[in-house]
Formats: sequence, structure tokens, C-alpha cells
Amino acid sequence: MVKNNGASDARTAKVIQLYATPPDAPSREQVRRRHPSQQKPATPSAPTSSDIVASNDADATTAEITPINADVVARLDAAGLPVGRTGSPLFSLTGLRSAVADSVISGAGYLRERLTGDYEVDDFGFDPHFTEGVFLPAMRVLFDKWFRVEVTGIENIPDEGGALLVANHAGTIPIDALMTSVAVHDHHPRARFLRMLAADLAFESPFVGQLARRTGSTLACTADAERLLRGGELTAVWPEGFKGVGKLYKDRYKLQRFGRGGFVTTALRAAVPIIPVSIVGSEEIYPMLSDLKPLARVLGLPYIPVTPTFPLLGPLGLVPLPSKWHIHFGKPIETSQYDEQAAEDPMVVFDLTDHVREEIQQTLFRMLSRRGSVYFG
Repeated sequence: MVKNNGASDARTAKVIQLYATPPDAPSREQVRRRHPSQQKPATPSAPTSSDIVASNDADATTAEITPINADVVARLDAAGLPVGRTGSPLFSLTGLRSAVADSVISGAGYLRERLTGDYEVDDFGFDPHFTEGVFLPAMRVLFDKWFRVEVTGIENIPDEGGALLVANHAGTIPIDALMTSVAVHDHHPRARFLRMLAADLAFESPFVGQLARRTGSTLACTADAERLLRGGELTAVWPEGFKGVGKLYKDRYKLQRFGRGGFVTTALRAAVPIIPVSIVGSEEIYPMLSDLKPLARVLGLPYIPVTPTFPLLGPLGLVPLPSKWHIHFGKPIETSQYDEQAAEDPMVVFDLTDHVREEIQQTLFRMLSRRGSVYFG
């Protein structure tokens, strides 16, 4: 947390006064949606999950699947409206000034403490001070106001110790990884940091590589992943890689191959649980209609997307569309019951990889079947 002295309090008060919201506007904490596990129970008590499922299944069209994960259900408030549903940011800027003010205040506090040298950087280059003071406040504007991310299942992430989060990947630009990082830190009771495993291309890119290191990302290799997990860090991987993030819009929410199951081998060796993560909303921020493969090969890129706005609108085409997001953290898949040789057994690795992939895919289907409007949900 940032410490303020007397002089900085006065400057902070001026910033807050400059960006102050009307007296009747909701506070930042009220606007941010939290999972019910972090809220005090309402009086009278809210409807139970079974009541909610029964009331929604009467008129909802569900996908023709038998979900593995049955705890992703629609949640209603006392008035019978879906919890966390907000209008499109294109028509409502409620709380935007507050979010900008928070970012300015965090940045000012970061610069003050940076000058004193009161911060640490670990062996991987992770800078918690920079992440909490600059990166996360900037990402919260997208998280809270643009994508209006709803988070469920956060109680499935352990309060301490290592765990491997495995998620679906999409969106042309991997913004889903950034939003998942914000979801874990801001919604978990312990405000845990997420250490992301990224591809080589991220670290070979100027500026992006340095930013990725400082915000907790590291190269997606077995040695680094094992070291993080054994050190008790929450570590995340997106096994679809560029095949997932660069797939066409017509293939949205259809999981690509999970490679050879290297993430399962890593989890088995570190004896940490695997937490499946399902993300809905990322597929619609840059609907990829085509891929300029010949040009991509010349430039050494995995793909060059053609979307409804890019390259037609030039730089404006880089602005993501404001789709409504939902991130669900599934129940942990334990690996501690396996012996040390399990990581070298191809059948064990294959079975666990297939189980994790199917868990995410079925949960995506269930979430999509209960989804409202893509952009106005």
C-alpha cells in the first residue's frame, strides 16, 4: 500500500476534489462487482443456487451438452435482474472520472516512493510496486468500465501456495491475460498477484518485453514455471497459444489443441492444483474475419488480422470493442495424489490434459447458453 505524508495528503485532496463525482454517485467500491463470496450476506437472504437455476431454466435456451462444471449459473438480485449487468460504456460513463482519478493518485504515489528506492524486484524481473501502483490502476479502467468484467469462482483460488491457472485464449491481441491478472488481484481476498507464462515473441518485442517482465510475466518454459509454482506463486498459462488468440471469428469459443500437455507435466512435478479458467467476451473485442498470412510470414509475425475496423479505420481500428466479459475460475483439479513418476507417464499427462480442456470447453458452452447481449449484456 502507498503511504502518504502530510504534504502529499493535501495534493491528493486537490486531485480528488478535481475529479470528484456527484454526492449521489456510487463509490468505486460500490461500482466494482465482487463475487458473492466476498460480500456480506444480504438480509433477507438471497435466493439459493438451486432456486436460481430453477427460475432460469424455465425460459432459458441451454446448449445441447452435459456440462462437467455445474456451478456456473445465472445470478439474480432481489428484483429478479441478473447481478452485475450494466449498460454499455458507449452510453454510460458512470464512475469513469473516479477511475481516472484513482489512476492519477496511484501514479503520483508510485513516483514518490520510486524516488526513495523503497521497492524490490525479484529474480524474474517482477516489480510488485510498479504493478500495483501503475499497471493495475491503468488496467482497471478497461476491466471495470469498458469490458465490465464479471468474476465468479474466485473462492476456488487458494489463499496461499502455488496453483496453475489454465485458460482459453482469444481476442487477436492477448488482452484476456491482462484482464485475468486484474480479476485475481482485485477479487481475491488476499489480493494475490498472477504470474503469467508468455511466448517468446512478447519478450522479443521492444517495450512490451520489459513491461511484461515488470508486471510478473516470464517465459513459458518448464524450468521457470516449476520454480514459480514451487515458490508458492499463482501461475497462469494459455495452452492454445497463437492458435487460440489468432483464430477466426467463425471459430470463436472452440478450443484449439492444448499442445503436448507440458503444463500438466509442470503441475505434476510441482504437486500443485490445476484451476481451469473460462473466459467469455474476449472473442468479440477484435472479430477476426481474415488473416493476411503472406504478409505475416514476410514480417515474421504469427498472423496479421483483418477485422471490421482494422486496417480500414487505421489506428482507430486498434480500439477494442466493448464486449461484456465473464471470467469463471473452476474447481481445482488436484495433482498431489499422483506419484513422482506420473509426470513421465504419457497416458497420465494426456488424460489430465484432455480433462482440463474438456472442463473449460463445457463451461464455456454453459456460460454462453446463459449469456445476454454480447455488447449490452
